[in-house]
Formats: sequence, structure tokens, C-alpha cells
Amino acid sequence: MTFKEIKELIEIFDESNLTKLSLKDKEFKIELDKNISVSAAPVVATPSTPAAQPTPVAATPTTTAPVESSDDNADYIKSPMVGTFYQAPAPDAAPYVKVGDKVKAGQTVCIVEAMKIMNEIQAEFDCEILEILVEDGQAVEFDTPLFKVKKV
Repeated sequence: MTFKEIKELIEIFDESNLTKLSLKDKEFKIELDKNISVSAAPVVATPSTPAAQPTPVAATPTTTAPVESSDDNADYIKSPMVGTFYQAPAPDAAPYVKVGDKVKAGQTVCIVEAMKIMNEIQAEFDCEILEILVEDGQAVEFDTPLFKVKKV
């Protein structure tokens, strides 16, 4: 991992709701903790690299995002980080949610991949999905509205 990649990882971590992050590669290990500090140490290489596991991240819904239609009852689930939006846990899997689905607080609605880490985005409140605002595989910025929802 290059210095630039480490710097980008730290910036994404700082902007996220995560408090701890651990990343292990064949040659090194990085641990980030917002309450302590950043550390890097060499690690013994292993023959197989474990697959990245989704990390729960709470989305930050708001009602102030400008969207084409003006529905007074609409809220939004927004991206808490810069990354790539995925509707499903795998390319051949069913999407987490569809338009019209009712979701519970804490339920995973999508994944945002950042620095090869799959971050599960969860609803912070019970809601109904009114519209999916981004395409599968699309790059998203911090605070990009992902879903138009209605609280239930």
C-alpha cells in the first residue's frame, strides 16, 4: 500500500461514522482508532488473503437534500463516505432493498465500497423506499443521497 493510499484511507476513516478500522495485507497491518492513534506494523505473509467482510455503517438521513420532486414527507439515506454504491452483497445476489420495501431501523440497505472495504449502510429509522437515486456500481461522494424514503 502506498503512502497516498494510506492517506486516502485515513481521510475516509475520519469522515466516516466508524470508530475503529483494521486492515491487514500480506506485508503490513494498519489499525485506525479515533480514540487512540494510527499504527502500522509488518505482518508475516499468509498464503491466502481473507475476503473483505462488510462493516456496518449508519447512514445519515436528512430532509434538506435537493431532489427533482418536492415530496414534503420524503427523507433521504445518504452516503456516509466516498466510494462505490452496490445494491446487493454479490453480483449474483438479490438487492438488499427494492422500491416499495419497508425497512426497519438497523436493516442494511446497500454497500458502499471504499478502499476495498465493503461498508454496509443501514437505515437509522423505519422507512419505506420510495426511490433508489443511484445506479449499481456508481461512484458516490460523501453525503450523496442514495435512497429517497418515507418514515413509517
